[in-house]
Order: sequence, then C-alpha cells, then structure tokens
Amino acid sequence: MSSGSDELLIEELKQTPLYAQPLEVVERKGIGHPDTICDGVVEEFSHQLVAAYWKKFNDIYHYNVDKAFLRAGRAEQNWGGGKIIKPMLFILGDRATWSAGEETIDVGEIGISSAKKWIRENLNSLHQILDPDSDIVYQVEIEQGSKELSYILNEKMKVKNSTTIKYSEKGEIPKANDTSATVGYAPLTKSERMTYLLERHLNSKAFKQEHPEVGEDIKVMTIRKKNKFDITAAVAFVDRYVKSEDDYFNKKEKLKSEVEEYIKSEFLEGEELEFSLNALDRRGKGLNGVYLTVTGTSAEDADSGEVGRGNRVDGIISLNRPASNEAAAGKNTVSHVGLIYNILSFDMARDIYSQFFEKGLEEVYVWMVSQIGRPVNSPKSVTAQLIMRPGLTAESIREEVEEVI
Repeated sequence: MSSGSDELLIEELKQTPLYAQPLEVVERKGIGHPDTICDGVVEEFSHQLVAAYWKKFNDIYHYNVDKAFLRAGRAEQNWGGGKIIKPMLFILGDRATWSAGEETIDVGEIGISSAKKWIRENLNSLHQILDPDSDIVYQVEIEQGSKELSYILNEKMKVKNSTTIKYSEKGEIPKANDTSATVGYAPLTKSERMTYLLERHLNSKAFKQEHPEVGEDIKVMTIRKKNKFDITAAVAFVDRYVKSEDDYFNKKEKLKSEVEEYIKSEFLEGEELEFSLNALDRRGKGLNGVYLTVTGTSAEDADSGEVGRGNRVDGIISLNRPASNEAAAGKNTVSHVGLIYNILSFDMARDIYSQFFEKGLEEVYVWMVSQIGRPVNSPKSVTAQLIMRPGLTAESIREEVEEVI
C-alpha cells in the first residue's frame, strides 16, 4: 500500500470474538443457485473481456459488467425426467468500451459466450442437462461508459513524435473509478467453515458420482445458539434420477443420514446438531410435495437471480459480520476498488491473523475506503480492528500490524 493513505488506524476492538458469542447465522448459496450463477457469469465475462482488450488493443479499457439478472423460465418436472417449456432469460448489463480508434470488439458476443462457457464448466460438468444454447435466452444491455469514468483508463498521452502511448505503458498506477468501502475479517468460525465446506462437499464431483440425483442448486443455512447447531439445507433433486415419490424420499433419507454423519465427523466435537433437508417436502403430495428440478437449478422455474445477492468474496454470507454493499463480481480488475479492496481487505485480515494469533490476536477486521480519482494503491482510509485475548493489548503488535498492511 502506498504511504499516501490519509489515515492508517490500528485500534483495539473491545468485543467478544464471534466464535464465543451465543448466536451465529451463516448462509452459503451453492454453485447452482441463481444468484451464484449471475456472479459467476459476470466474473467470467470480466476475465474474457480483459483478455479480448489485451489481444485487440494491448491494453485494458474502461468497463464494469457487474449488473446481470437471470429471470426464471418454466419447466415441467416428472418422475424419470421432465422438460423445459420456457427458456430462462439472462440479461447482461452496465458499461464497457466497444472501440478504440478504428478498432472495435463485440462486447455483447463476449458476454454471451462467457455465460455459456461458465455454465458448461460449472453446471454441466456432470449432469450435462442444462443446455446454455437452447434453455437460456440472452439479452445484452451494455453501452459505452461515461466520458469522465472512461477517461480514467482510456486516456491517451501525446509525445513529441505524435505517437500515442497507451495508459498501461505510462508506468502509472490506475486511478480508482469509484468511492467505495469494504471490510474483511479473519479467522472464520467453525460455523462459517462448516457452512462453506458442506456445500462444497455436496457439489463435489466425487459426491455427485455417488449421488447423481443431487443437483447443483444447494443452499445451506446454519444457526448456532451456544453449542447447538441447527442446519437447514435446500438441495435440488434432478428428476431423471428419481423414479417415483417413494424413490425420492428413500434417496432423501439416505442423503440426510450421510450429511449428518459428514457434519459430525468433520466438524463437531460433542456439540448438538439438528439437520433439516428440503424442509418444504410433504410425502403424499406427489410432484407438489418434493423439491424436484429438470436441470438441477431452481432458475428453471422457481427462483430468479441477480448479481450481488449471493455470497461475499469469502464464499459465505455471515450475518453477524460487517459487510460491504459492493458486489465484487464483474467489476474492472485494475481500477474498481469495489473488487480490489473487497479481496484485499480479506487477504490482509488473513495475513494479520496468521502472523499474530500466537501473540494474542483472536480476531481482526480490516476496513478500506477509496476515493474516486485516487491511485488504487492509495486508499483514503485503512483501519485494522484487533480483538485480543484477555490480558493482552493491541499496542504490543501495533507497529508489526502496520508493516503487514
């Protein structure tokens, strides 16, 4: 970080660390959840757009493609396999640079191809049911950016021989294209780790090979009250692997038993566990009483998705923690601090904790605030809040923490 930061504050936070508080609520939306799909697609779009800019212009231009909406379609589920009867609609929006001089790139086509690529790699790697060509319609609503914001990265500089020097060749640090605030923390609590890893386990290739009926749309909600964990998981079943209502509930009971055993063996040390799976299910109601999908995602007919409503950059939604309102996915990789500082604040928090937990640090929060137009390596404000073990103070490690930041 540049020494040009207006304020670097290290303070002791007089607060009980989260793991020792009586209540925690943590959520994770799995890879097939409509909100996670939107985040994943626009982040892939961002990466592909940067690659296209470098290939075409040997530079990175102004863009932010962090706005997207996935409207649910309509489906007809059935025992042994149903069908999509109305495709989903994926709307990609916001701003990007389409041309530089006389050269142009097709931003819309890059967006659509990025969406299809992400879906094939993340949702179709096992089931190969959702067809991104026929089951989704794409709508591109991306225009040129404003002159002032575009100038941050798109400006050119003339030299004596009248040639143009690209921004990336000036040796300058890009300027922040927004005034944003972010916060990261460390370490994760047992509730947070468990919530994250449970979804990852259920969506792993090894688990899917054993349980092909389990779709990618999985949501885990964990409530910890003192030493009791209450976990609810919503798991979309894929109808082609379920022959009947009885088959559904038999598979569900087996899955529930295996998940409970996984949680107890991997995470719990005598704590009480209550685990619920697909809590809305009602035996005897046929297709009306089960969580069944054609494709493995509720986006086919039950739930729409939007960028920024899903997991934070650490992969969870931890309701006890402070959080930035910035959606990191799809933002400019070199100038949007809503992305850069979101990741950096967590990286710094993890580094600070790993280096100083043996010196009495129990928990750390790192806050970063940018100011539009300032170099991205010169935040307007950086604050580290340290929760220390009883009898120890932040003053003992203040200078070392400053060095890490």
